[in-house]
Amino acid sequence: MSSIGAKAKLSQSTVSNYLDMLQRAGLVLSERHGKWTYYRRNEETIQSLAEFIKGEL
Repeated sequence: MSSIGAKAKLSQSTVSNYLDMLQRAGLVLSERHGKWTYYRRNEETIQSLAEFIKGEL
């Protein structure tokens, strides 16, 4: 189980599906190193989304 899955108490497949959705939405970026994939937040997109939501509320 991934460290994310262990912390969130979710299965590997559930975590993979969520990360895929977040990546397709542009909210996370991934970087592959050998067999490992590392994910990080896409701060620029998250900030743009936050500004959009703030303007709509």
